[in-house]
Amino acid sequence: QVQLVESGGGLVQPGGSLRLSCSASGSIDSILSMSWFRQAPGKQRERVASLTSGGSTSYADSMKGRFTISRDNAKNTVYLQMNSLKPEDTAVYYCNAYVRVGGGPWNPYWGRGTQVTVSS
Repeated sequence: QVQLVESGGGLVQPGGSLRLSCSASGSIDSILSMSWFRQAPGKQRERVASLTSGGSTSYADSMKGRFTISRDNAKNTVYLQMNSLKPEDTAVYYCNAYVRVGGGPWNPYWGRGTQVTVSS
């Protein structure tokens, strides 16, 4: 099985910065992509940023220019650097990865999430 574990969430003041980490472990053949999603209370889960194995990145419009996704392939870890944080960024942030296991198909896996709270 594949496990994804997020870390780095917490309380930060508006305008501050935070870096989230997500490490993948288990019987992984390869990782096609890793992404960050978030879900605020009463709202739909939304994609924040994605990074493919080829190095291509994509961001939601509201996060573009403030957030940066990166990876450390040796550690199977993806990061989300969040700058100029706003109260509306408050949400549970989830890590997602498309993983191939044992020569099978690409399947999505999810972490359990880490809370980010932006408040003065």
